[in-house]
Amino acid sequence: MGRDTRRRPWVALATFLIVQAVLGCWWAAFYPGQFSRDSVLYLSHTVVGPWVSDHSVVYDALLWLSFTKTGDLGAVTFAQTTAMAGALTYLAQSLKALGAPRLLTTVVVVLMPLAPPVGAFTVTLWKDVPFTICAVAVAGLCARIAARRAVGMPALLGLALLFVALGLFRANGFLIAGVAVLALVVIVPAVRLRLLLTGTLAAALPLVLSNVVFPQVGIVAPAKTYVYHTAYGDIAVAYRQRPDLFTPRDISLMGAVAPIRRWWEGGTCATINPLIWRDDFSWQQADLHATELLELWRRLLVTEPRLVVDARLCRGAIAWRPVQDEQVTGGMTYRFSRRPNADTYVGPYKVADFPGRWVYSLRPLSMELNQIADPWLTGALMPEWDWVLWRGASWAYLSYLAVGLAAWALRNRYVVGVAAVVAGQQLAVLANISAQDFRYMATPIFVGALLVPLFLSSLARLSARAGRHLGRGLGRRSRRPTAAPAPVDDEPEPLVVSRAEPIDAEPTDTEPTDAAPTDARPVDAAPTDARPVDAAPTDVRPVDAAPTDVRPIDAGPERPGDGQA
Repeated sequence: MGRDTRRRPWVALATFLIVQAVLGCWWAAFYPGQFSRDSVLYLSHTVVGPWVSDHSVVYDALLWLSFTKTGDLGAVTFAQTTAMAGALTYLAQSLKALGAPRLLTTVVVVLMPLAPPVGAFTVTLWKDVPFTICAVAVAGLCARIAARRAVGMPALLGLALLFVALGLFRANGFLIAGVAVLALVVIVPAVRLRLLLTGTLAAALPLVLSNVVFPQVGIVAPAKTYVYHTAYGDIAVAYRQRPDLFTPRDISLMGAVAPIRRWWEGGTCATINPLIWRDDFSWQQADLHATELLELWRRLLVTEPRLVVDARLCRGAIAWRPVQDEQVTGGMTYRFSRRPNADTYVGPYKVADFPGRWVYSLRPLSMELNQIADPWLTGALMPEWDWVLWRGASWAYLSYLAVGLAAWALRNRYVVGVAAVVAGQQLAVLANISAQDFRYMATPIFVGALLVPLFLSSLARLSARAGRHLGRGLGRRSRRPTAAPAPVDDEPEPLVVSRAEPIDAEPTDTEPTDAAPTDARPVDAAPTDARPVDAAPTDVRPVDAAPTDVRPIDAGPERPGDGQA
């Protein structure tokens, strides 16, 4: 299968060009790209200083480089379209090599960029976009490993580089890499030690860079509040639900960071935004009291673990819940901000203003494309499409089902590794996330959609196999010899017995054992008092001569003494 794929490089090239062309239309329609508050923050600190590593230093550097060298940000989003086209094409070709139907897989991959979760997302200025590109590439590499049923050094090197990139683009990337590596270790025990070493180094390198290397070049470590904000959210949820758990000292500590009413209002379990992104919540005070706040959180975790776990499950609903919760504050899925400019994001207690802020403004390169893409995106944002287009949980479950069936149908356990990165992202988001943002679970949507053809072909293979087994079983059953039917009770064998003797009596010396009874005979038998044909008795006539002292067969009833010698 892999050889067939390599013989057709033009298919991969054509697929890449089509996907790139469609994504390029999205880029022209929303130039220089969609953005949110985080997008503005990525660039502002690199311009006004100091550089901080709250987000992704690598992605911030890419924005800064594009801004300083080209005066705009379109180069970054165009590079994202090219990288995404390459990652999707690579995953599709790898799945074909694994056994997915070629035509259907090609159709799916060229249609995917038309969907807003792929097209609009790819041209958004978020660090989650390159992160998702790397995760899709990991799935493609795992599919290639499954097709070859071997993990060579090039594959290990590729996994290491991609896992490092995951950690560099998102702070929880090392968690996702760790979970994915553990899953691969279980599936591929032959290279267990190498995989563990690769995963450990890949997960550790981003942490070393953030905490050791970056500070040496003037990049400030992340704010403590940025690192521990989900713990602060757990405290707020606990206070709103169980205020009796908090001592006067706890209340005083919380009041030093924000008004107690802010803690109560921010105690919604689905998001931390009403807590930390409000003017009356002091990040500076939260950083100063970070140790005490963490001690309070640990106490709650020990004394009321279910309260903390429930808060995490509620906030991580984007990872496991297929539909949004409209009844809970912050339970709706966040997709895009869709603001025309960044004016509302900057100012006191917001993002620091900077020269060149105008680059964060919508300036379509083609108004015709914008007039097509904008209503298309608006329609996709309707609530009835949320579960299928913007929630990654359902696609994660479909991914697990698809690789499980494919591993069974192809008799290849390596196939399960294709969903390892999906499992890693789902578990990492479930354990620690801040809100119901669709971008946090974009990878399962992309990977799951491309696994649909493999899922359908696996169902067909297993159904055909079951049909063959059933046919062979029925064939064997039809060839078995059938036993003779038992005698019917109402049709017993005819027994010819003597009226004068019981059925088990010994034969007399005047009559052979096998002779016919004296008072009855078969239809074609000789008379009852005659001997066999070949032994004519002295006192009876031959068989063909009727005896003088017996009646014919059709005569009337016998008289007593008939048949005596």
